[in-house]
Amino acid sequence: MTSQRKRIAVNFGGGYVPGLNAVISGAVLAASELGWEVVGIRDGFEGLLFPDRYPDGGLVKLSPQAVEDLAGATGCILGTAAASDPFHVRTLGAENQIEELDRSEELLVLIEKERIEAVVSVVGSRALSILWKLSRKGLKTVAVPKSVENDVAATMLSFGFNSALSFVAEMLERARQAAQSARRLGVVEVAGEHAGWLALQAGMAVCADAVLIPEIRYDLRKVAAKLRDKAKAGRGHGLVVVAEGARPVVDLEASSTASDSKMKAALSPGATGGQGAHVIERSGRVAAEVALELQRLTDQVTVPLVLGELAKGGTPSVVDRQLGLGYGAGAVRALASDQSGVLVIFQPPDLKFVPLAEAINKFRTVPLDSEFVRLARALGISVGD
Repeated sequence: MTSQRKRIAVNFGGGYVPGLNAVISGAVLAASELGWEVVGIRDGFEGLLFPDRYPDGGLVKLSPQAVEDLAGATGCILGTAAASDPFHVRTLGAENQIEELDRSEELLVLIEKERIEAVVSVVGSRALSILWKLSRKGLKTVAVPKSVENDVAATMLSFGFNSALSFVAEMLERARQAAQSARRLGVVEVAGEHAGWLALQAGMAVCADAVLIPEIRYDLRKVAAKLRDKAKAGRGHGLVVVAEGARPVVDLEASSTASDSKMKAALSPGATGGQGAHVIERSGRVAAEVALELQRLTDQVTVPLVLGELAKGGTPSVVDRQLGLGYGAGAVRALASDQSGVLVIFQPPDLKFVPLAEAINKFRTVPLDSEFVRLARALGISVGD
């Protein structure tokens, strides 16, 4: 009798980042060298939980022939699942009301039914906790970190960050040139709800006048003073880069609405929080606030711009193509050595494996004494403090 081939799966949790297909290629090619079979699960775990939504049943056979040209391709052949959580699956109840069900046990049964012995999941910071809970329930799994913000704890470089950094730096340079030609101030908001790596490194690359990040509360009066001095020297233009999670020393929105907060509470208790166009979709809020206040403080025309989701598209950089292939192959190597519940991390020059518990419920943020912060100050870039 011949032994049955080992069968593993690849899927993606969380949002999209450039070059996800490179991780698929790395995993499939490495698995093929071991004689393993690989399938892809569509849209996170949706392909297993809702197979009727897909013509192919939600699983895709991944052979070396099918992935050999994928490493540099854009898009993701399996799809991602930004809001997919098998512990909280939305469904319609008996009274046609939306409710959430825990289908994690059912998912494990479906994985076993499909003869899938382990899953390689490419996930961001938030989805790591879901994978950790599944591993605690018995799922054999290895995670690959992805994030355009480089905020996954325990690793120095998340997959997708380098591609986003290259794109954002290019867009910032274009914004800087446009601001210089029009003699205006440009305020560009980039991704970075919890960590300022993208804003800081891209801002340094184009020698921005100021970079505002979540880790350092900013005072726009200090930023404005720097811009006014620059204008007096005959350079009446500027570029300010803000991460979406950057916050002022004194909350501008809170101070502007403090006078009528009691009236709002009396009229509608639910109306005392944020207001305007950014209550649900926060993208662009910080750029708009900073641009408005800087225009008031400098008396210069200030234009807010938002890169937002644009940084998550496009062709992967060479670094991310190599990293994706390495992460995919590294995940298979971990499974071959019978490891589970671990995250593949890049600690130059090595790929290593750490328990998922070391990376969940935390973010990799910019230390206040980071060399990047020191270099930014040395270059004359204001960080708002």
